[in-house]
Amino acid sequence: MSGGFAGQPSTSHDLQHRRIAPRSKPCVHRASCPVHACGVPTVGNTGLVGWSSKEPPLKQRNAFTIVELLVVVAIIALLIAILLPALGRARDAALVTQSLGNLRNLAAANATYGADYADRQFTLSGDDFGLAAGNCGTYLNTIGCPGQAILGWDDSGGLWGYWLGGGQCPTNYPGNCGNWIVNWPNEWNFTNGFFGYYRLPNCKPFNTYVNGRFYDRAFVAPKDKLTMERAEEGMGDPGEFTILPLAPGQVVFSTYVWSPAALWSPDVMSRNGFKQPSTLPGAWKCPSQGQAKYSELKTRMIELYWLQNQDGGPTNPGFSGGYTPWYFNQGNSSTPNAMFYDGHVAGIAVSEVMDADRRARAGWNGVVGAPPTSGRGLWHTGTPLGANGFYQQLSFDMLADTSFHMLTTDGILGRDVMGAK
Repeated sequence: MSGGFAGQPSTSHDLQHRRIAPRSKPCVHRASCPVHACGVPTVGNTGLVGWSSKEPPLKQRNAFTIVELLVVVAIIALLIAILLPALGRARDAALVTQSLGNLRNLAAANATYGADYADRQFTLSGDDFGLAAGNCGTYLNTIGCPGQAILGWDDSGGLWGYWLGGGQCPTNYPGNCGNWIVNWPNEWNFTNGFFGYYRLPNCKPFNTYVNGRFYDRAFVAPKDKLTMERAEEGMGDPGEFTILPLAPGQVVFSTYVWSPAALWSPDVMSRNGFKQPSTLPGAWKCPSQGQAKYSELKTRMIELYWLQNQDGGPTNPGFSGGYTPWYFNQGNSSTPNAMFYDGHVAGIAVSEVMDADRRARAGWNGVVGAPPTSGRGLWHTGTPLGANGFYQQLSFDMLADTSFHMLTTDGILGRDVMGAK
């Protein structure tokens, strides 16, 4: 992968496939209503009241004056000025509601997956990765072949994925250790754009619980216009997956992402100090969803990008390539939609999350045996990413200062929001 800040994994992650034999596969009628004209009573010379069929002359009407026309125009302009913002807000609210609906569907998919796999969360990591200290070659050659990050079948019988071949894997598996990071929850530097399988809820092993397709509207927030535009070609393709040559990296990922912090063992993101996964045999063992200590306060999935109250433009100029949108934590006014471990969905104001983080840190003041400063907040500042956390150095404004969801202190045992003040 290329250096610098990259919003997508670089092409060093070779997306490969192997050929597999294709699978068998009133009129409306108007009634006639007679209209009778009535005369107008007149008084004759005899003093008798009679009837005349002659209609009285119509009163001549003057045309509108310029002043009257200007008044009408002004009233129309005023109504437009009042109604347009209201219509815009109504449309925006409808799109937010659609995104929350997507998250509810994904909550159901996560719950169903857990029911099928003994309460486990979705993972592409082997529980025993730590036995090889997270080293790909050691694992493949001495322990086994991990599960593969499969994206789906194309319409001609090719099975695509971030294949990881070699070692004890079947000889017809393509790929190599260049794709190893895809089997991690996330990497701990920016070499690969902080990539990991937390970005892949639309991969085949999980999308089976949604609609069975990599490119599906269930994985794209309606307000995420860039992702929607890039993925639309794939949505119309007959296969489960297809390469999109014009998209960055030829693959378009989901708007919604899991919390990478909650996919590691809680010991990795411990309040008592961050621990390198390579030093913990159980670091890659993904916790069960039932381990969420504050299930109503810990986010499980979130809109990765800044979509609500966005005023920074479509892409973040701080990233190379010119195609990466602003992330959800890069604007003080951002309010990403999220799904929590108890299954409820809601919008979360970044400003409120930052206030909660300050309250959490202040709560440790004067406490004997308090954890290190880096682990006192709701998000961990002691990871290899440093105090800037998840791309905060590229934020739109100086006020944004949070990496909640991504770097939650104590992982699945932690909180991203707090209760009432």
